[in-house]
Amino acid sequence: MAYQPSKKTKKTVLGIGGIAMLAGLNAPAVMGFAGEKYHEYKIAQPGYMAKYGSWSNVDIPRKYRTNAIHAALLHTGKVLIVAGSGNEQKKFDKGSFDTVLWDPKTDTFKKIPTPDDFFCSGHAQLPSGRMLVAGGTARYEQLDGEVKRAGGGMRVKNENPDKAMVLKKGTRFRSPAGVEYVSRFAVTIPKAKRTQAITYNSRGVMQPWKTKVTASEARVFVEATEDGPLSETDKQAQYEIVGLKGKDADNTYGLSEKITLDKQDFQGIRAAYEFDPVAEKYIPVDPMEKARWYPTLVGLDDGRVLAVSGLDDVGMIDPGDNEIYDPATKKWTPGPKRYFPTYPALFLTKGGKLFYPASNAGYGPADQGREAGLWDLKTNKFEKVPGLRDADETETSASLLLPPAQDQKVMILGGGGVGESKKATPRTAVVDLKKDNPTFEDGPNLPQGTRYLNSVIMPDDSVFTTNGSTDYRGRSASNILKAQFYDPRANAFHTAASPRVGRNYHSEALLLPDGRVATFGSDPLYDDQQNTKLGHFEQRMEIFTPPALHKNGKNRPVLGAGPQELDATHRATFATEHPERVVKARLMRPSAVTHTTDVEQRSIELGLTKTGHSVTVDVPTDRALVPPGWYMLFVTDAQGTPSEAKWIQVR
Repeated sequence: MAYQPSKKTKKTVLGIGGIAMLAGLNAPAVMGFAGEKYHEYKIAQPGYMAKYGSWSNVDIPRKYRTNAIHAALLHTGKVLIVAGSGNEQKKFDKGSFDTVLWDPKTDTFKKIPTPDDFFCSGHAQLPSGRMLVAGGTARYEQLDGEVKRAGGGMRVKNENPDKAMVLKKGTRFRSPAGVEYVSRFAVTIPKAKRTQAITYNSRGVMQPWKTKVTASEARVFVEATEDGPLSETDKQAQYEIVGLKGKDADNTYGLSEKITLDKQDFQGIRAAYEFDPVAEKYIPVDPMEKARWYPTLVGLDDGRVLAVSGLDDVGMIDPGDNEIYDPATKKWTPGPKRYFPTYPALFLTKGGKLFYPASNAGYGPADQGREAGLWDLKTNKFEKVPGLRDADETETSASLLLPPAQDQKVMILGGGGVGESKKATPRTAVVDLKKDNPTFEDGPNLPQGTRYLNSVIMPDDSVFTTNGSTDYRGRSASNILKAQFYDPRANAFHTAASPRVGRNYHSEALLLPDGRVATFGSDPLYDDQQNTKLGHFEQRMEIFTPPALHKNGKNRPVLGAGPQELDATHRATFATEHPERVVKARLMRPSAVTHTTDVEQRSIELGLTKTGHSVTVDVPTDRALVPPGWYMLFVTDAQGTPSEAKWIQVR
């Protein structure tokens, strides 16, 4: 009797036989199709998902699809997705700026009126739960060969102590030779400063008060009114302002800086807003003193926010004129001076110091501001931290304050060479800031050299890392469709399910209150390996569900009723049916992420007390460890299964 396979085996054999027969006609395509089908089958199995996790797409209605440049989790549980003009000059020219609010619980979306171009701005969580957004785009870059009209900075002086001068966009400046330049932005020049001083003659006799007037100054980008090299100048001269008359003309004038046909970089804006998550709208506050494009905003231990770096209003990188925002007054004041490349990663650590692991997003010379170190804001001293391997490949690297924050360890992952370098490193390194002489120590390598890696702290103290590319902006189809978990205790990686959507430049990832991870964006230069097809912005959103939620998602720990604020002893008590299941509690600050830079996220270990039907968490009082603001409270069981988060405000 001939062998009869079982139904299960028969299905497999027939499938293989069918494939073998078709393979003779078109082997590569058919075998690829079969392999893809088997892969889809494999990753959908419960056992696979319980070990590696899974990915799913969010169905976004067409009208809400946007170029996610920035993403921030709000204390309402919704995610603010900010595009501004979204790296699309056509939208910039039209003044069409986008913000979308996404509710992960209902998968619903809402468009938010966006008053300025927040493309490549900075953002930080405020103690109130509002989101500070500052800076953005005043003008798109023009590359070498594209510049037809000479442009550069014009310093505008005002010698009138009684009157500020407001010059509209389009104001003309005329040189002594009659060459004219036009301003591309409005500019306000404050009143001149009037001071009085006592003077003495040669015999030491006091003279009457004398008044001294010091001219005020503002800077504006100007462009020649005519094409060609005749408008270029590197000589400083005084320019009259066309249209001003009388005393205004005498007191207000321009002083040119270098005006050339060289490449003109992006230019920043001074505008600042608070996004109100309850009213769901932007509220204007005082603008920054300096215009900034690609700045980092980092919350301090007293609830204020430090703004660092960025390209200014003429496209020059900020030399170190940092400033501090006070949410109580809605105003900015000068901060400690220190230079950093754009989007530097700065983490709040013990004593209120900021640690810079050398991660940054790019603009700036290769030999300045590239060394890691600990920055004391009170003394403005910067203590360099040695030991970082591949120290010339920190641009577009990921970095984070490892969980729990009490350990005071910072990790850097991957990165590449300066600018459009093809270099990419698999290096990871960790520094322990509690040591007397901290130094970087190598961690486990990533699977390959990786730029634009997104890294997210999870409630079980692991770090989920995903995506990136091996080349600048995903050039040559170099996206990395891989993900992995880093275990800080074991100092080791283990594999996670692979994403389906590639992500490189202008991509983000953040932890949601239900314990999943959302990923957004990607802005490759090209869409093909030969670099012949211009890239398109990736508008799909993908969600990662971690293994623990597949294993125990239907039986995860549950926190019931409890407060949204801590009591006088910095504790909070929550009802729960099974307190015996709870083994860890973490307070997790929500993300505000862009350009692989997320200085907001941190996870704080909490004291834990259990009774018959409740758990009480004890929150540290150190503001450098727990800066004021809203946090997600997660508890986990022995298998690392997280509860859904409860929101708590720490004042």
